[in-house]
Amino acid sequence: MGKHAVVTGAASGIGADCCRDLFERGYTVFGLDRDEQKLNQVEETAKGTSGKFIPIVCDTSSSASVAQAFEHIRAATSAVDVLVCSAGVFRTGALMELSESDYDALFDINTKGCWLTAKAAHPLLRRAATPDAPARVVFVASAAAFRPKTGGGAYAASKVALTYITRVLAVELANQSILVNAVAPATVDTPLVHQLVADAATSGYQVSGVSPLGRVAQPSDVTSVIRFLLGDDSRYMTGTIIPIDGGSVAAVLSK
Repeated sequence: MGKHAVVTGAASGIGADCCRDLFERGYTVFGLDRDEQKLNQVEETAKGTSGKFIPIVCDTSSSASVAQAFEHIRAATSAVDVLVCSAGVFRTGALMELSESDYDALFDINTKGCWLTAKAAHPLLRRAATPDAPARVVFVASAAAFRPKTGGGAYAASKVALTYITRVLAVELANQSILVNAVAPATVDTPLVHQLVADAATSGYQVSGVSPLGRVAQPSDVTSVIRFLLGDDSRYMTGTIIPIDGGSVAAVLSK
């Protein structure tokens, strides 16, 4: 029957790269995102591969939108092997100056959206999971959870919350053969980061520079670690948060 995956934030950046990796390896991928046009572009790249990409317009911060998306998914399959939650937003600003709407957006999308999606996917993950072939959940957190800085405090807090959800959910689902882990990238060459750089003159927020390895991460650097977390070599890993930062956090701690 083949394997099935759900990826949020599927239209660009890490999410789109993860989708490509999955459908090139034969997965049927349900890609959730608010941007229908970019979802359709990802669908075009799936043509001629061994897998399939099914775009679904979804706002993961909305329980109604997530429920509707999973109605489509349940109509197509009775089980899901993989859930990758990559949808995320960044809002800059000092904590005492940040608007309530920006604060809410960070937690609604970066934290609650992952919880809503995992909750909706849970019955399908349980049907796919066996002790010998566990189902997998991977959340995309951030190195900001370990290295918060001024101007991005609320974003960091939303990602810290996500790392705690990862750990607790891993324990709660362990006896159901569902493994839950997270990756925590530092600066990644994505459209979101490009926009932060473009806005720096007016926002005042400075994106972290290159890592000790001499560059920022590419989406593929993150996808390769996600691939590991979805594979047989990580069958005894759950509740882990893996930094993908080129040594950036270590460099800050060593100063």
